[in-house]
Amino acid sequence: MTTTQAGRRTECEQCSGPMPLMARADARYCGATCRKRASRARIAAEQERVADEQAARVPAELTGRARWVRYSSRKVPLRVDGRFASVNDPSSWADFPAVVKATAGEGFGFVLTAGDGIVVVDLDHAVEGGRMLPWAQAIVDRLPATYMERGRSGSGLHLWFRGAVPAGRRIRRGEVAVEVYSDRRYMIVGDRVSGTPLELAELPMGAVEVLL
Repeated sequence: MTTTQAGRRTECEQCSGPMPLMARADARYCGATCRKRASRARIAAEQERVADEQAARVPAELTGRARWVRYSSRKVPLRVDGRFASVNDPSSWADFPAVVKATAGEGFGFVLTAGDGIVVVDLDHAVEGGRMLPWAQAIVDRLPATYMERGRSGSGLHLWFRGAVPAGRRIRRGEVAVEVYSDRRYMIVGDRVSGTPLELAELPMGAVEVLL
């Protein structure tokens, strides 16, 4: 950056060309074109920063797969351009950087497919007042330590594992609410529970049957 003794900039911050003679004393760019380019560059840099921040909170086993979608306020999966996505249509999914940078919908989620060998144990209404309820704590204690996150509502928990289940499972018994999925469903990705691993553990054989 070049300035005069009076503090006026003599070079455009974007293109390094000379500033107009009649430019304002606090002007940073030589014209509207450079101002817009600089604005786009700032937006791109912010998007990249957010993407890096998000990636640091999600296991590489997930971010490395092109299984990502956006979602609407009604939890409908969306493509990065805002059109409807489908858990049965891989062409409607995107890679992680693309889905983080997209602005469609409310956030992003991961599509579970049978060939990937990823299982999610979903504990619904498992957190109250910032504390895990006893029934949920008992389930977490019986399973290997793994990547765990708070659901969108703030009261649910998602535990991510490597493994597979023959079909989705669901149980409602008193306050216990457990769902297990590994195929043809997308999971909204929330905030990682502090202290949990940034990787997926192996789901033990028979663990689902014990839980349900």
